[in-house]
Amino acid sequence: MTIHVALAGPGAFGQKHLDAIRNIPDVKVVSLIGREPAKTAEVAAQYGVPHTTTELAEALAMKEVDAVILCTPTPLHAAQAKACLEAGKHVQVEIPLCDVLREGEDVLALQRQTGLVAMVGHTRRFNPSHQWIHRRVVAGDYTVQQMDVQTYFFRRTNMNALGQPRSWTDHLLWHHAAHTVDLFAYQTRSPIVQAHAIQGPYHPQLKIAMDMSIQLKAANGAICTLSLSFNHDGPLGTFFRYIGDTGTYIARYDDLVQSHSKGPETPVDVSGVDVSMNGIELQDREFFAAIREGREPNASVAQVLPCYQVLHQLEQQLWADNGPAPR
Repeated sequence: MTIHVALAGPGAFGQKHLDAIRNIPDVKVVSLIGREPAKTAEVAAQYGVPHTTTELAEALAMKEVDAVILCTPTPLHAAQAKACLEAGKHVQVEIPLCDVLREGEDVLALQRQTGLVAMVGHTRRFNPSHQWIHRRVVAGDYTVQQMDVQTYFFRRTNMNALGQPRSWTDHLLWHHAAHTVDLFAYQTRSPIVQAHAIQGPYHPQLKIAMDMSIQLKAANGAICTLSLSFNHDGPLGTFFRYIGDTGTYIARYDDLVQSHSKGPETPVDVSGVDVSMNGIELQDREFFAAIREGREPNASVAQVLPCYQVLHQLEQQLWADNGPAPR
């Protein structure tokens, strides 16, 4: 069957999903929802989407819509995910699921009530570089003893990846740390039992901490150190170092190299890990496959909620040390 999709949020990340869906057979985007009618219509014309609207409810009322992908501002994610489920639509919501734990718990409760597919965009689970590591862990060939992760950007204004202004403020904890907190538990196959965080001062205009450090420990003894910064004037992105019992590997998005105590890094060929090298495409393929097969997807709301429980715990620590973020 052809799955008909509505996509909310035609910005930088929404367009990554539109690009990915072009490569997936029997999936058609039939509605595009955006805040600005002219920009939304422009993106719709570029991708051949026949319907545009500024209201999610209008798209949810369309009988032909089977599923929704939400690439909207973080504060809207949980409420919009619930609206999709209440309308009888499968939903994939981009990371983070929520920035208030209670709201994420409400989404999970509704998903269990409806039985619909509800998935969160934890892309690191799908990047071929991280998949390669995960398959070795599952096979018993590799045990992660430590992860050392750096998430670095340079940010002074609310701009997206296309250089366009955002209507919301990005967040190191609830957005960027969510990737690593979830991935650490996923790669160690062990729940997080200890978590600690410290942060730098709040930015006077953006009202967010611009630097943060997080330490995690899994039940099996593995540890993770995560450094995050919006002050980094250098290469941007997230870089993962896996220190394991049989080797050290460094993942830079879809590239993976093995590190050696003597000699240069050795590239690891991950081109055959999956049908694509595009993590977003692989994430979307999993979403649509789960709908067709009537099963729980990888990165379901149920699977990733423990990550948000840890983020909530860390937020409480940070507020105790620094006070709540200014409004």
